[in-house]
Amino acid sequence: MASKTVIVPAINCGHCTNTIEMEVGELAGVTRVSADVESKQVTVEWREPADWAQIESLLLEIDFPPEQ
Repeated sequence: MASKTVIVPAINCGHCTNTIEMEVGELAGVTRVSADVESKQVTVEWREPADWAQIESLLLEIDFPPEQ
């Protein structure tokens, strides 16, 4: 299993974290998503068939791009 934590500056409220957790959590292979308003951090754990490129692409699509 892989995992990654990123900073997502666009997180401003609980609705933002709920959207991220719901959308990313629906990807096949994603086992856990945790988003935090205070730290603006998102942690994702996944296994195949998901990969980081797919997860990052979805974050961009839903307007929550991770910091590079």
